[in-house]
Amino acid sequence: MIKYSKQKNVLIESNWKPNLQDVGTPNFFRELYSYDTIPKVAFNFRQTPMEIPENIWITDTTFRDGQQGTKPFTAQQIIDLYKLMHKLGGKKGIIRQSEFFLYSEKDREAVRGCMELGFDFPEITSWIRASEKDFELVKEMGIKETGILVSCSDYHIFKKMNLTRKQAADKYLNVVKMALDKGVVPRCHFEDITRADFYGFVAPLAYELMQLSKESGIPIKIRACDTMGYGISYPGVTLPRSVPGIISGLRYYAEVPSEQLEWHGHNDFYKVVTNAATAWLYGCSSVNCSLMGIGERTGNCPLEAMAIEYASLKGTHAGMNFQVITDIAHYFESMGIHIPERTPFVGKDFNVTRAGIHADGLLKDPEIYNICDTEKIFGRAPRVAVDAHSGMAGIAYWINAYFNLTKSDKIDKKNPTIEKIKALVDKEYERGRTASMSDGELVLMLQEVDPDLYNKISSKA
Repeated sequence: MIKYSKQKNVLIESNWKPNLQDVGTPNFFRELYSYDTIPKVAFNFRQTPMEIPENIWITDTTFRDGQQGTKPFTAQQIIDLYKLMHKLGGKKGIIRQSEFFLYSEKDREAVRGCMELGFDFPEITSWIRASEKDFELVKEMGIKETGILVSCSDYHIFKKMNLTRKQAADKYLNVVKMALDKGVVPRCHFEDITRADFYGFVAPLAYELMQLSKESGIPIKIRACDTMGYGISYPGVTLPRSVPGIISGLRYYAEVPSEQLEWHGHNDFYKVVTNAATAWLYGCSSVNCSLMGIGERTGNCPLEAMAIEYASLKGTHAGMNFQVITDIAHYFESMGIHIPERTPFVGKDFNVTRAGIHADGLLKDPEIYNICDTEKIFGRAPRVAVDAHSGMAGIAYWINAYFNLTKSDKIDKKNPTIEKIKALVDKEYERGRTASMSDGELVLMLQEVDPDLYNKISSKA
């Protein structure tokens, strides 16, 4: 059959309609996933063209999946973080939606508090169990869209649910019809898609959902969930692990519009950011993230990382305020959530150097060793940590940064005071010290070796 493609704007040949394969024996893809070895990556060298949608955006799961990986938030903490997320995403709504639990009174209190703020973005959505009672709750709360669990691998269908593929598909379709009857937009979370039979179950189910979407006029959404972090972004890799293959296949075979398609990944194999960006590049409008990447096991895709990735791909901040990323990091720390020091953009040491030769470069021009103008973009000036390897350049840079000295007042590494402080620092490490020098210790050293200089520069700080 030949038909016109709105995606490609040309006539295309379409001779294959997805049909559910109701197998008697589950397909666990044992050649890839033998369980007692590291999962394998196989290639078939089929090339999929990149087709980035005109509009791409971020959605948030901090208050749903994110909370499953840390201590529960209070209602006020959720409201505070939602405000910061709104400020980060800007008026254009690059952070388009945020999903919430509705189970407890605390959950509902947080939702009501966020709704009362009156923000257009992020739109508040929910995640519920597939029950009549939960759908009624969604309607009562005035929420337009809800997530529904649609486990799609044979691991879940056969092992967890004890169903056949047809039974599972029928169950999911009935739940979606229930949502449509209530006038709620269903967002189908295709759980464990990177271990699922794409042509035998994923594409046929997605195709049926799109037919329901056309009949109802309600944009049913599909969230492709890389639940175990198995997704691979390499060109020419085989399904079910291929991120390009999954996204392109859902668009081509199941006819899912880009704006109804979302990617949700986990970081079990360190690929979560690259996989999310790949989903964008191959036709998925939305990537689902959490603040600081919190979530089950290794966590979700960090929202702040994808905000930066958006600016990198699009060449614009699109109204996002990246300095709020620093505010969010500080808020997390105030909640007692530890952020590893070297975490990009948010860790306290992400733009700190310890190497003396790097400090010398920073002293001459920060652009030499700083990833971008972190002071302007994140409100975080580059710093150096003074230790046994910092040298005089590191100490001079620390003084200039700590006391916020302007160009005319900056201390040069050849200043005799720097040499005296270095001698004191060297003594500390000769005694067996291993930790970096604290700001307080360095201030005391400066006061000891040159009180006049200290008084002069501290008065300008």
